Amino acid sequence: MKKNILLLLSFLCFLPSYSQEEERVFDQKYIKDVMHKTTMWQLKHRKHALNDWTNGAFYAGVFAAWETTQSKDIYKALMAMGEDSLQWKPGNRWFHADDIAISQTFIDLYRIEKKQSMIQPTIEAANKLINKPYPVKGIEVIKWWWCDALFMAPPTLVKLSNETKNSSYMRYSDQYFKECVDLLYNEEERLFARDLNYVVKKDGKDRIEANGKKIFWSRGNGWVMGGLVRILEELPIDYANRPFYENLFKQMAARVLSLQQADGLWRASLLDPDSYPGGEVSGSAFFCYAMAWGINNGFLDGTTYRPAVEKAWIGLNKCVNNESRIGWVQPVGSDPRKNFNEDSWEVYGTGAFLLAGSEVIKMAR
Repeated sequence: MKKNILLLLSFLCFLPSYSQEEERVFDQKYIKDVMHKTTMWQLKHRKHALNDWTNGAFYAGVFAAWETTQSKDIYKALMAMGEDSLQWKPGNRWFHADDIAISQTFIDLYRIEKKQSMIQPTIEAANKLINKPYPVKGIEVIKWWWCDALFMAPPTLVKLSNETKNSSYMRYSDQYFKECVDLLYNEEERLFARDLNYVVKKDGKDRIEANGKKIFWSRGNGWVMGGLVRILEELPIDYANRPFYENLFKQMAARVLSLQQADGLWRASLLDPDSYPGGEVSGSAFFCYAMAWGINNGFLDGTTYRPAVEKAWIGLNKCVNNESRIGWVQPVGSDPRKNFNEDSWEVYGTGAFLLAGSEVIKMAR
């Protein structure tokens, strides 16, 4: 008995200690409240076309916020986006992953409403994607040639495969995903380059950060991990290629864990944190979302990863201002060196934050 008590006390000594203010962000009522408020703020402050990739990430988070809060206002906004504003049409570039990111939310809403009109335009776009080559003259281009694409398109195709019972969507998603991995995944670092510009040499020299490390963008890798979560949620347990996605998820999670900074967030460039003093919210929120989901679903060890998720959630909530606006989000671009600050906000930052909240709230405390 005495030995068991000593073991318990020893274990408790290693539990993280948080202030009262920090502890409150784990209260379920608080999480639902902050998710609702940040959703409503963002819905009132729009950017970009509604079927743009930026809003594809945002509305994925909005749907997660509705699932978590059951807010009628949020559900009404989701339906208004799809039915009234877009008539359930993705973007015009059928060949581009960005333009079918919004279809993830269309399919999620279809699962509730069961109206074929809600997914028919996505089916037509997906059929073109599969049957036509990438429209670049004289150049052989893989369809998903930048790592962010692995959040945009694969979850749409896998969801669509499940709803239509058409396995070809899942099969082609596997093919295109693996082409991107072969092009951009660094086995040694267990991270993705943003695109081929960060893999090949420029003028005979490697592209490196100030500290001599290779450039691996937090946001891009965050989107990959978020995409992996959304794929794994959909793939059948006995699916032949499921182990490929599970192994990639675990590899990246272990590497990302090692790169978290003291404030709980990750820097815009993962391997050179000293050059980027402020944490970047969109990448950090996707990492938080992915690791919390991994714990909740038995893919990641809670003892190892839970402290990182908690630190991340505390850090993310410090980036929410009194208006419920989420700052410290890097603006649109393809380079980690783009400046941002506490007043920098973007719809995808809010989307990632909402996805993180939807998993943190499920973690037993």
